[in-house]
Amino acid sequence: MQQRYVGNSGLRVSALSLGTMSWAAETDEQDAADTLRAYLDAGGRLIDTAASYADGRAEAMLGSLLGDVVARTEVSIATKAGMTTPGGRLAIDASRSAMLSGLDASLARLGTDYVDVWFAQAWDGNVPLEETLSALEYAVRSGRARYAGISNFSGWQAAKAAATAGFPLVAAQAEYSLMRRSPEAELVPAIEDAGLGLLAWAPLGRGVLTGKYRGSIPAGSRAASEADAPYVEPYLNDRGSSIVEAVTMAAKGLGRSALDVSLSWLLQQHGVATAIVGPRTPIQLKEILDAQLTPLPAEIAQALDDVSSPQA
Repeated sequence: MQQRYVGNSGLRVSALSLGTMSWAAETDEQDAADTLRAYLDAGGRLIDTAASYADGRAEAMLGSLLGDVVARTEVSIATKAGMTTPGGRLAIDASRSAMLSGLDASLARLGTDYVDVWFAQAWDGNVPLEETLSALEYAVRSGRARYAGISNFSGWQAAKAAATAGFPLVAAQAEYSLMRRSPEAELVPAIEDAGLGLLAWAPLGRGVLTGKYRGSIPAGSRAASEADAPYVEPYLNDRGSSIVEAVTMAAKGLGRSALDVSLSWLLQQHGVATAIVGPRTPIQLKEILDAQLTPLPAEIAQALDDVSSPQA
């Protein structure tokens, strides 16, 4: 798997990162272990998690696999703090106290004394930005994190964070795919100007770009779940259908999968260092790892640009 630098930093990550949002919620420990080993065997490197995933249980599951399934030195770990979901309700607290307490708890669950990248998971309008950044800086200076970044910030927020920080931020996380191209307007130019690399989450449009929702909603899919359906529904509309049909047509003409075409398009975009994929099962991971991830012909890339344009 191709290794790519993140922004202007010396941090290298694989073109595909392994997301763990489903771990301990939908993915059990055996499937997580099988998925992790297959991902690493394919040349993957970066595992993305967060304190908010399954209320910390995703981190704990990853921690239980370190040492037994894989050595800590085999993986790079990215995690996030500043967001919790008590009782299923979203709460944001990016204060220095909450951030550093969250990091210590993450390290304990992961069973390691450092993470490779630590992110502020969301902008907190109730806390001075300087305070949030001071927590990130302290984590790096104390050795608890090798690098620091920001997640789910808008373009102006990312630009302000990069300009305010007295230390280098190296990465930003944001949702980005053919279904959601809003980062192109402000976020991507802002982070490129500041030297940050983009870690794109939901690169398959929350699963819609695989084509599995064409014509019907499969049993066992997120859209078929009462709890998870709201996550997928924003892309199950006429615009989403047009994009999926274009991707499917391109894939057929190239002899590739819709999944492969969607990821390949994304990895060609400005600023993108890696696509964070979140397979719930080893079978889903295999479909992802079978992707060629080679550049698309210019005319096909342009056609996908046109059909997925936010103004389309």
